[in-house]
Amino acid sequence: MTPSRIHRLSLTHFRNYRAATLSAQGDMVVLVGPNGAGKTNCLEAISFLSPGRGLRRATLEDIADNQGDGSWAVSAEVEGALGLATLGTGIDAPSGEANGTSRRCRIDREPVGSAAAFGDHLRIVWLTPAMDGLFMGAASERRRFFDRLVLAIDSDHSSRVSALERSLRSRNRLLEVRNYDDHWCDAIERETAELAVAVAASRGQTAARLATMLRERGAASAFPSAEIALDGWMENALLHEPATAVEDRYREILRANRPRDAAAGRTLDGPHLTDLQVVYAPKNMPARDASTGEQKALLIGLVLAHATMVAEMTGIVPLLLLDEVVAHLDPNRRKALFAELGKLGAQVWMTGADPAAFVDLGPRGEIFDVESGRATRRG
Repeated sequence: MTPSRIHRLSLTHFRNYRAATLSAQGDMVVLVGPNGAGKTNCLEAISFLSPGRGLRRATLEDIADNQGDGSWAVSAEVEGALGLATLGTGIDAPSGEANGTSRRCRIDREPVGSAAAFGDHLRIVWLTPAMDGLFMGAASERRRFFDRLVLAIDSDHSSRVSALERSLRSRNRLLEVRNYDDHWCDAIERETAELAVAVAASRGQTAARLATMLRERGAASAFPSAEIALDGWMENALLHEPATAVEDRYREILRANRPRDAAAGRTLDGPHLTDLQVVYAPKNMPARDASTGEQKALLIGLVLAHATMVAEMTGIVPLLLLDEVVAHLDPNRRKALFAELGKLGAQVWMTGADPAAFVDLGPRGEIFDVESGRATRRG
């Protein structure tokens, strides 16, 4: 299997980095520094070398620093599935046109259609403090989290989810018209059903494989295992029924529910409402009922299992971005985490305020001090 590695990362007008370059040589890259120094900004920059809106889900216009012209850029020399390559992304300075800002992506300085093309070179998995409340939060947050897991395997998943959301919005707008045209509804619902089945199929397959991976890890990991399932009839139906049959059924549901959906102002059935159910396996209880520490450990175990699955399914060991992941782990759990990361064989970028938390990495750790948008390697 091919590990995803970044050898050199360059940032231009990205957050608090006016112009910075960081060269990484090892597999355990650690960014340490005070709050607000720019540690997470660096991880966010790397996350833009994958499809989507990055680990903060920021709008493109909000990323540029306040000393430039509104443009920003991220470039990285990577070693991945297709060997050495230079990946770049960013936006140009705003032109004042009404069409808004578009993100540009390049591979070896040649334009590509979207960031999905980066998936041919490397895969990226991340864990941030914002995910700590995942099991207690809204279903939409868990659905977005799981779609990110799917995206690490299927680079086109994000574009299909976006297309489904657009199709649902078109249907909702059409139903707002008092005497809407049935033929137009039929056409939109046909498209909606096709996209819904494609999205649900990718989710269902990923959930089934990840559930198997979690069971296989079991007691072999220092992090607790989880039992997962998707609370969505379409994802589960597609595991046993032909896609055409599920698509036909959903189209019939959409047609029958037009009056109800028109009254509600939204579509009340479909994979856009699917939830991720997680059970804390050691105690056989819903993850939302576990303690804060148990939930954190469960989330780490889930991400580690997913990273292993990505490597096995794609042949590409994903690059891991772990933001403040060791902050609330006891010393034994920290050692266990470092050991599991070492076995995975991935390049890992971690952040933390206290360099002492990473002492157990020993010579494997390549530590950078981050301050005011500058990163300096320690001797």
